[in-house]
Amino acid sequence: MNNKFKEDKNIKIDKLDSCCSTHDEHSHSDSDGHDHDHDHSHGDESYFQMFFPSVISFCLLLIGIALDNYFPQTWFTGWIRIGWYIVAYIPVGLPVLKETFESIKNGEFFSEFSLMVIATLGAFAIGQYPEGVAVMLFYGIGENFQGLAVKRAKSNIKLLLDQRPDTATVMDGENTISKKASEISIGEIIQLKPGEKLALDGKLLSESATFNTAALTGESKPDSKKKNESVLAGMINLNTVVEVEVTTAYTDSKLSKILEMVQEATAKKAPTELFIRKFAKLYTPIVVYLALAICLVPMFFVAHYVFSDWLYRALVFLVISCPCALVISIPLGYFGGIGAASKNGILFKGSNFLDIMAAVQVVVLDKTGTLTKGVFTVQKVVVVGISEDDLVQHTAALESKSTHPVGTAIVQYAKALDATLKITDVEEIAGHGLKGKINDIEIIVGNVKLMKRFNINYDLELDKSPFTIIVVAINKVYSGYFLIADEIKEDAKTAIQSLHKINVKTVMLSGDKQAVVDAVAKELNIDSAYGDLLPENKAEQVETLKSQNLKVAFVGDGVNDAPVIALADAGIAMGGLGSDATIETADIVIQNDQPSKIYTAINIGKQTKRIVWQNITMAFVVKAVVLILGAGGLATMWEAVFADVGVALVAILNAVRIQRMNFK
Repeated sequence: MNNKFKEDKNIKIDKLDSCCSTHDEHSHSDSDGHDHDHDHSHGDESYFQMFFPSVISFCLLLIGIALDNYFPQTWFTGWIRIGWYIVAYIPVGLPVLKETFESIKNGEFFSEFSLMVIATLGAFAIGQYPEGVAVMLFYGIGENFQGLAVKRAKSNIKLLLDQRPDTATVMDGENTISKKASEISIGEIIQLKPGEKLALDGKLLSESATFNTAALTGESKPDSKKKNESVLAGMINLNTVVEVEVTTAYTDSKLSKILEMVQEATAKKAPTELFIRKFAKLYTPIVVYLALAICLVPMFFVAHYVFSDWLYRALVFLVISCPCALVISIPLGYFGGIGAASKNGILFKGSNFLDIMAAVQVVVLDKTGTLTKGVFTVQKVVVVGISEDDLVQHTAALESKSTHPVGTAIVQYAKALDATLKITDVEEIAGHGLKGKINDIEIIVGNVKLMKRFNINYDLELDKSPFTIIVVAINKVYSGYFLIADEIKEDAKTAIQSLHKINVKTVMLSGDKQAVVDAVAKELNIDSAYGDLLPENKAEQVETLKSQNLKVAFVGDGVNDAPVIALADAGIAMGGLGSDATIETADIVIQNDQPSKIYTAINIGKQTKRIVWQNITMAFVVKAVVLILGAGGLATMWEAVFADVGVALVAILNAVRIQRMNFK
């Protein structure tokens, strides 16, 4: 992304609905990047402008029908009557006439616009003025509702585009200055007041802070951060004034990457969308020629051929055959699926991946960072002949002299160190542990190898543990141990259970020891688990599954997962903690790192596909029935309007339904 992002964002996001928006004149953005669709001060005016032409036409049509049938007037005849209906036609017909002219100018004669124009002008030509106005009126109303549906589908995605502030308050010695976010350098310190959004990624310098992370994760629950923890652009500070040191350039922030993904989300079309596009291009000219045949061919076979009657049948046939229900509702369905996923903190990089996720049979998961938190924590403390508090305090005091992650885990477990403990004679024994004195008492802390080295008797059952065990000896007497392990994520078990409920097989791959992998797999009830794997071994496992004609999704977060993510049918990255390389390679990004979102992504894919196929089936069945009736002279323009606009409206409402669904 570049510094033009703010100016270009509305143009780019409008491309997302180009496939389903035909002549949405009412959605517009000015040159400074303000989107009027989301300017609440102009919202009512926008809706008024959108529906005003239809209201005018509708009122004039009703009056015309009343004067024709219920309150006949001698003056409402001849050119006055024709002029009345022409005036009723112009507000809704003129925009479509313009679109038809533009389409023909671009070499596309056969479009839904031209079908509507031919049908309505043909109705005028044979004196069916109310039907001509009605067809165009209801078509225009359908287009307006389509515009509203597209805006609703876009709203969840467009909100992301407004999450990054243009400026930030930067510390300048003792003072603060306002600075453009794009000009802030790595290492500068931002001051963030309560209620303000963070403009760039960084690390927290203040002791603690609470942030609203909904823009990034889809979760409304506040997230508490401690000193030196990472904070991301788009997070909103909720309590006190805090300071953040910038660690990532403006264009490289997590939010920038999210925005890029969202803007390009519908560039990759689902096979169903591509088929419907091709189908509409072939289908439209075919129905035009069939309509000509309905009008002219009976001339040679029907004894009492009346041109106007058969032209009317042909026009009814044209109106019915308009493919707008399919052309509108199918892309809108997929677009709604992408919007619903964004609302749930899941980013699909293309509507084709909604279809792939709907068909996934096996989910392959990395262990560390995906199912586990990727952080060493103390899971269990066992004491022998000493109080737990004394064991923890003495061990933590000695480990405070080490930088090893295991030692850090024990220090964090102790929370606060006992200041009265005097630490002396500390010796680090490489690959084994530490030895030292605390208040002149000898302490040995390390693995079982260290205990054997000093001939200290310990519980031999510890040799069988797959996890990291830190044994403690005081004055060469075994005094207990700490079990250190990577903590399993809170919702990991729920995630696996949810996948099993929809008959999706689960496989775990890890570079960790097989014994550790087996223990995690057993706790989570994962179907298959493989440890001691290099990145190329993970790729081989995925290739083996794919060779069995299975649809495979791979979920990972590390740099070494990027090749496997690229290989899978659907590559899913954990976007909060995941590496940039993995996020770039992935097809789907889970923003809050929760494994349970995998099920949500599959569910959204399945529901989107179900709605799309409901619309396809409904459109084809209704149109087929009314087409046959129209060709046989049994359907009028009013039935044609229902078959076209009515089906389109029902399909649009069905597609919008996905925005309200609960996918958890």
